[in-house]
Amino acid sequence: MKRTLLLTSFIVTALLWSSIGQAQADKSTRPSPPATASGKFGKATVTINYSSPSVKGRQIWGALVPYDKAWRAGANEATIFETDADIQIEGKKLPAGKYSLFATPGEKEWTFTFNSQTGQWGIKRTGEANFDPASNVLTVTAKPKKSKSFNERLVYTIDKKGFVLQWENLEVPVKVK
Repeated sequence: MKRTLLLTSFIVTALLWSSIGQAQADKSTRPSPPATASGKFGKATVTINYSSPSVKGRQIWGALVPYDKAWRAGANEATIFETDADIQIEGKKLPAGKYSLFATPGEKEWTFTFNSQTGQWGIKRTGEANFDPASNVLTVTAKPKKSKSFNERLVYTIDKKGFVLQWENLEVPVKVK
């Protein structure tokens, strides 16, 4: 009897832990769910994988996302920028590969950093962006501008000119060839 009870208890516990693990693996239920933008530039296919936070009535620029401080360019894990062929970003060469994308917002100019370290959570416990500057492959600048409409969720779009980060009342276009 004790053996049957012990075995039943073990099976129930295993099933419970299994369901908890599956629930955590379902990233679509997160407050900042995963999203993807993809497009082509010549022969290169570019894909941006990111988590899409919402404004939720908060002030974003200069508050939730401070100016002049590196940011993971999304939520949760670091945003991933992948290209299957060499491309030019803002006139500078980015070799084919997979990169973490970080942004440093400024009121008049933004810096985008492509870092070869991937797979990490986007911020450290201290709140700083989680990347090793020694692994930076490319840094470019872009000019932010007021968006035509309010964007509740952060979104990346890719068009023939490049990619655009849009969130709240701001958009930042980055040229890609």
